[in-house]
Amino acid sequence: MEEQIGAGLGLAIGLLIMAVFGGIIGFIASKLVRGTGLGIGGDIVLGIAGAVAGGWLFRALGISLVNNIVSAVVPAIVGAVLILLIVKVIKKA
Repeated sequence: MEEQIGAGLGLAIGLLIMAVFGGIIGFIASKLVRGTGLGIGGDIVLGIAGAVAGGWLFRALGISLVNNIVSAVVPAIVGAVLILLIVKVIKKA
């Protein structure tokens, strides 16, 4: 029983970290693209989607960064910026 409680707590902490990290990445990306931001929820979703897209893109292109926080932050910001640019192009069309 105690293991199940610990696993649930670990999941909750992981989700909280992902939301905070996503919010920071989304905020940075929206400032780089000179947007007004997407609000807290939008920035969180943008940051998480950017981390997934950037991680995939960097692996697909064979780009490898040093194994520390930079290897997580840079692809996430690049992915989030690309997603914002795509959204801007679609909104103009």
